[in-house]
Amino acid sequence: MRLREIAASRSGDKGDVSNICVFVYDPAHYPLLVRHLTAERVREHFGDLVAGEVVRYELPRVHGLNFVLDRALGGGVSMTLRADPHGKAYQSLVLDIDLPEDP
Repeated sequence: MRLREIAASRSGDKGDVSNICVFVYDPAHYPLLVRHLTAERVREHFGDLVAGEVVRYELPRVHGLNFVLDRALGGGVSMTLRADPHGKAYQSLVLDIDLPEDP
């Protein structure tokens, strides 16, 4: 299943760092999110878009995960030639990740 089937996301930026939060619609899916949406999986999914480290923070009270992607915006808003300098499309891109349908 695609992540977008069980979760919503938001993204933001500061300099060359993108911040992506993913929140499940149903708290029953939070363990699946924690188990399968790892920093490594996100890093792999974004590929060459992210030149630095990806760090994951768990937000159990709100049933979400926060990912900080370093060196992910081509130098930042005032330096990049990318069409999406703020990385707002990253919130949609993360939702394309495939997850297993285990409980």
